Amino acid sequence: MDEQPTRSPEDRSRDVTQPLSALSPAESLKASSDYLRGTIAQGLVEPLSGAISADDQSLLKFHGIYQEDDRDLRDERRRQKLEPAFEFLVRLRLPGGVCSPQQWLVLDDLARTYANGTLRLTTRQTFQFHGILKKDLKKTIQGIDKALLDSIGACGDVVRGVLCSSLPERSRLHTELYELAKRTSEHFLPKTRAYHEIWLNETKVAGSAAEDEPLLGKTYLPRKFKIAFAAPPSNDVDVYTHDLGFIAIAEEGQLVGFDVVVGGGMGRADNDPTTFPRLADPIGFCRTDEVIAVAEAVVSIQRDYGDRVTRKHARMKYTIDSRGVTWFRGELERRLGRSLEPPRPFVFTANTDPFGWTEGEDGRSHFTLFVENGRVKGRMMEGVRALAAIHQGDFRLTANQNLIIANIPAHERGRIQAVLAEYGLDGGGDSGPSLLRRNAMACVALPTCSLAMAESERYLPGFITRLEKILVDFGLGEVPIILRMTGCPNGCSRPYVAEIGFSGRGPGTYNLYLGGGFHGQRLNRLFLENVDEETIVATLTPIFRRFAAERGADEHFGDYVIRAGLIAPVTSGRDFTR
Repeated sequence: MDEQPTRSPEDRSRDVTQPLSALSPAESLKASSDYLRGTIAQGLVEPLSGAISADDQSLLKFHGIYQEDDRDLRDERRRQKLEPAFEFLVRLRLPGGVCSPQQWLVLDDLARTYANGTLRLTTRQTFQFHGILKKDLKKTIQGIDKALLDSIGACGDVVRGVLCSSLPERSRLHTELYELAKRTSEHFLPKTRAYHEIWLNETKVAGSAAEDEPLLGKTYLPRKFKIAFAAPPSNDVDVYTHDLGFIAIAEEGQLVGFDVVVGGGMGRADNDPTTFPRLADPIGFCRTDEVIAVAEAVVSIQRDYGDRVTRKHARMKYTIDSRGVTWFRGELERRLGRSLEPPRPFVFTANTDPFGWTEGEDGRSHFTLFVENGRVKGRMMEGVRALAAIHQGDFRLTANQNLIIANIPAHERGRIQAVLAEYGLDGGGDSGPSLLRRNAMACVALPTCSLAMAESERYLPGFITRLEKILVDFGLGEVPIILRMTGCPNGCSRPYVAEIGFSGRGPGTYNLYLGGGFHGQRLNRLFLENVDEETIVATLTPIFRRFAAERGADEHFGDYVIRAGLIAPVTSGRDFTR
């Protein structure tokens, strides 16, 4: 683990730049939480409720856990005068999205023993368990620990799980990016022992040195902070949607460093033009051995200048929007003690996954398995379990919610192919998923997400079936289109960079967005507000017809709707709401 320097008194004084009474309640809670302990341990053994206190729910997020309830059961339980069917989500920290077959088998077993019998692959290249009861939380976390994994900092106001491009065909570059993603993740882990004491029964040593967070302080970061490593020409991690992104620059096949981009983020609130998605801006180039130093300096700026008064404006995108990219670059260079080099040229061509078999430069094979909306269940879960029992390589979770059976030795490819075929996972023939379905994503939404205003994961597959028929009728069945849906405005499935995006507004109604960039380089714009499926289909059908008739060679749908004058391009985050 990289050493974290002790901060100067000047830096420490900016942890909280105003009295706690002037700050958001979240800041006071963090400051008084005894480094994220709160009363979580006491709440876990409270027998009269399946829930824990509101304050402890906020602190639980730093441990990778959210309290939820089954919203499908709310009305019935209310009629029976019962409390909601409380349950918990556990999200793992899995930098770079890589795990071993042995770890997969442990997680599979935990999902069937304590959760709802499924594994959810997320857009953060990690696993989520859903449906865990309070009484089973400690057993679940301890099972995760036995697999040499954890959920520390997978949520909360810290540096979240660090992404890196999956790169099944470029083994050497993937190794370098993955190691950097792991180092970066470890570097920013909270130092508190709260997780180990509460979940793993570590004893707090009396009389030990006072606890400290040398980088983050008692109040940690103003909001969540996301980092990703991308490798052109693939933008499979949607690097521009992150607070901090590193874009790999190679010369003569060798990684020489990274273009640094800052200030991305998807979250927004409906009917509030002061909140908006934003794409990251390029600010310079750094060498490979400078990555951790640059990342720490960027995080420290957000720690010191992020908005701790108005929580909905606490992401780094608003810090940069209010102060300017020039100011941010200058402050970063001041903290680094040197100037950044100018960004270097690169080209992105897509942000999708390469499905099916891929040959690596080292002679090993990889198979990318389509996982609809990231939900591994039923026959697929059985099949991946069978694969894990014989696979000699590793698994990679992609930022598009798919799974790569990676690093398959040549002599094992036949066995892997046989298992894929046995469980119907090989995707062969005319019955394979369409390009529209393969490139679509949905967040979890109902019935468990407390923020969901409409369906997403459960609804999108059937809706895509309807759109598929229209596209085939117009000869567009083999044209890739990026479509994403989220059940609320928060943007977990990154809908605001999709060529066609949806955000839930209420039961059965959505906002429709058009004009995003095919490889994540441009935000889309609101086209229709608060409309139902019939209105959406009636609107998209003539646009698809025109696209089929007027499309230029290799022109993408998001580019076409702008060229055709159907919608104006979004040029900045603030422009998104205009």
